[in-house]
This record gives sequence, C-alpha cells and structure tokens, in this order.
Amino acid sequence: MTMRLFIFLATVVSVSIVHAADTPTQRPNLLFILTDDQAPFSIGAYGNRVCQTPNLDALAARGMRIDQAYHMGANKGAVCTPSRHMIMSGRTVWHIPTTSSRAKVLQSMGKPVTESDKGLHVPDELEKNTIGAVFNRAGYETMRTCKKGNSYAAANQQFTTRAEKSNRGPNEDGGSDWHADQVLSFLKNRQTSASTKPFMVYFGLSHPHDPRHGEDALLEKYGAVDQMPEGMAVNAKSPALPTNYLPQHPFDHGHMNLRDEVSVQGVKNRRDEATIRNEKGREYACVENIDTQIGRVIDHLKETGDLENTYVIFTSDHGIAIGRHGLMGKQNLYEHSWRVPYLVAGPGIAPGSTAKGNIYLLDTLATLCDLAGIEPPESNEGKSFKPVLMGKTQTVRDVLFGVYCGGQRPGIRCVRKGDWKLIKYENSNGQVKETQLFNLGENPDELLIEHHAPAVIQLTGNTPAANQVNLANLPEHADKRAEMESLLLAEMQRLHDPFRFDEGYVNAKAAPNSKQRNRKKKKTAAQKATAQ
Repeated sequence: MTMRLFIFLATVVSVSIVHAADTPTQRPNLLFILTDDQAPFSIGAYGNRVCQTPNLDALAARGMRIDQAYHMGANKGAVCTPSRHMIMSGRTVWHIPTTSSRAKVLQSMGKPVTESDKGLHVPDELEKNTIGAVFNRAGYETMRTCKKGNSYAAANQQFTTRAEKSNRGPNEDGGSDWHADQVLSFLKNRQTSASTKPFMVYFGLSHPHDPRHGEDALLEKYGAVDQMPEGMAVNAKSPALPTNYLPQHPFDHGHMNLRDEVSVQGVKNRRDEATIRNEKGREYACVENIDTQIGRVIDHLKETGDLENTYVIFTSDHGIAIGRHGLMGKQNLYEHSWRVPYLVAGPGIAPGSTAKGNIYLLDTLATLCDLAGIEPPESNEGKSFKPVLMGKTQTVRDVLFGVYCGGQRPGIRCVRKGDWKLIKYENSNGQVKETQLFNLGENPDELLIEHHAPAVIQLTGNTPAANQVNLANLPEHADKRAEMESLLLAEMQRLHDPFRFDEGYVNAKAAPNSKQRNRKKKKTAAQKATAQ
C-alpha cells in the first residue's frame, strides 16, 4: 500500500467515525398508561385466573413485572388527586400543591394560617417541571387523554395535545374505547404529517373506578348486573370472594363514612357475599375492556413499526378494596389499596423478567427521563428505577412509607421494610388507637383474627394458618414492633409529615422552596470554591 493510499483511507475512516459520533441516537417513544382504581390482583400477570387480560399479560411477557410498587398516600378521600400530582411532578406526598403541608393542614383543622405557612414545600411554578412540560422541552410530541377532575390540572395543560373526558359508561362513546380512540387519532395524525419527533403519550382511562358500568356481554361473562337489587341471590358465575374478605372492618379506621364506603352505586354499605361478588364481576368486565383498548393501541404501534422503539408503561393511581377487609374504597393502607400494578416493556428490558422494585409512583418522572436520556427537573424527588428495569438491581430503596389522613387526623400511616410492615391508626380525639404488624412473607393477605371465624372461612374457602394474624400485640414480636415504629417516625420526620401519633399536628420544619434552594446551591458552590 502506498503512503498516499494509506493517508486517503485513514482520512475516510476518521471522517466516518466523526460523522457516526455526531449522529444523535434516536430517542425512544414513551406510552404511559394509567388506570383509575386498579389493584394488581385483577390482572393475569399478577396471578388472576378469572379476569381476562391477554394484552397486559403479553406486555408483562415482553418486559418486566414489578411486584412492590406503591403510591405514597393522600390527605383526602379522593386519593387519586395527590397520587396524580406525584406522578406528574416526581414530588413526595407532603411536597405537592394538593397537600402543600402546613397551610392545607392548618386550614382543614380550622386553625389560622400565616404567610410563612404557605407554599414552603412546593417549588414555584411546579407545573413547568411536570411530565408534559419536561418532554415538550426535550423535543417530544406530547399528548394526554384521561378523565377530567381529581388530577393536576396545571400539569395536564402542559401537554400539547389534550383530550379529557370522564368515561365510565359501557359503550364506545362513554367507556374506555373513547380514550383509546383519542390515542389512535393522535398516532395516525403523526403518520399523516410524517412526524420524525419521538412521542410521549399519557394514555389515561376512567375505569375501573365506580360506577363500574360494563358492556352487557362482559357483565354476563362475569356473572354480574349493573343494578343489583338488595337481597339478590349469589350468581354462581360471579368471581369468588377475595381471600381477605370480611363482612365489616374490625374497627373504625378513621374515615368509614366517606362515599367509597357508603355510596358506591349498587353496593352502598352492604358487604354480603352476593353484593361483593357482583361488584367483582363488574370490576372484571371493566378491566377486560381496558385490556382490549390497550391492545388496540399496541397493535397499531406494531403495524407502524414504532413498538420496537417504544417503552410501554402500565400502572394505576392506587389500588382498591372491593370487599377486602370489609372495605370498598382505597382510603386505607392495606396492600390491596396501597400497592399498584406496574408493567414495563421496551428496549433493553428482558422478556418475562420480574423485580421487587420497591418503587413509588412518584419515581415515574425520573424513570421516564432516564429512559429518554434527558435530565429530570431540579424539582424532582423521585428515583429512577431504570437500573431495575435493565436487570442491574432488584430494588431502588429499602424502606417504603404510606399515609392516609383524609378523615380523622393523624389518620393512618404505614412503613414497610423487607417482609415486615407496620400500620398505625389514630383519630382526632384519641378514641381509636390501633397498631397492626404483619410479616408479608408469611401473611401476604394481611389476614386478621377475624378471618379465622368459621363463618368467614365458610364464605372464602380459606383457612388461615395460626400465624396469619396481626402480630403487633404478641410479646414475641415486641422488639420488631418497636423497630418498625421507630422506622415509621423517622420516615414521617424525613418527609415532613405534619402530624405525629399521640401528639397530633406538629410544626414540621419547612423544606426550602425553589428560590431558597437556588440560593443554597450558589452558597454551596462558593463554599466549595473557597475550600479548594
């Protein structure tokens, strides 16, 4: 080879390498699917053998099922409102506008609110650092469809394309079909315009939140009717009672008179076998239709060739009881209501994989950003669980915390570490003070002594083991209870929970707002420069 030819080839190779380095990697599309009031146990991938969810099961088979995903909690009966604020912003439960810590709490207790109480835990103009705004700035086409109300309105408005409507009817115009139609319309418009931008689609659905109006054929399939009269006999085709069913909750948990517990259409305050099984049938009818609509969207992505470069994320804003522990709603911290389903499939995720995760819904923003290769906003407090999705670790944190105080205060708190979980209850006048301790490895359904009653066993067909009870008051578990109570207090303090058990409201130290953080950052940088 002559020297001239060698120089020419070396130059070509060098130029090719530079051009390859300058070519940006194609960013992935993101399809985030959120349902309303859905526990993991209604999905085949999480072990349900009655409710038909072939598309969600296929999503799990193509990607990862996370088994320990949770919402952090709520200070109001509409649990979905703070949950959706946390999803959108990546902020923790006492650091979002819907709770805004001290001011909201003081107002709800009829106490005076000073200027210094307002907004101290919420960054200025937080909506500009929520999902829609973040991905708009990153060059994505953003679209949102979901129910109206009980969400983060200012964040919803950041999406470029929006189609909002509460659809809990049984037909195409009034049900889940409508939401899928909006997503398909957006995707088809992209085809028509030959868009080359990646997309971020927030595909929200209004079901299976009550009233659970299902299509006639699906209601028939699951042995349910939309208007069940009191005293109606059990339909043998209805889904069986859940293992942790009770005819009533053993004590007042602090909010027993809210609409979810006394006003659900077709249920109200009834907890008899026929009513609960009928409501489970209605739930399954709604869930199967949701699955069908998700399948329509995924099939379209397959047809267009977009699915290969799309992360599909499926979850719900919280779980739901529907007869478990004698409850109907989500205003509690048992696993069935605190825990959520979380399925993710996309590039780099091993098919059929599972992980504990130990994630919160508020980790969604950080994770979406990480998957897209963009920086999360400074206001984000969540953790990216991309390392979990890529099989590098099983969990992103060791401790999980939950709160519900939409009724009595301080209300309910829980903490989980490993298999151990503590739940504490206290109402405003101190008449209710309860503690529950569970080893979820041995008692995953959080069964209580009431589940051992012969009449309950006859209804559920489940005979609990002797150790499947609340362990909080057993002497042999006194040390574990003390350890978990200490851990709970530490989490309440760390997250600026404005309440304490046996003390009520406390003047929790305020977290700095965005301006204060910026000043602190500048000061820290100057200090570092001086130190160097």
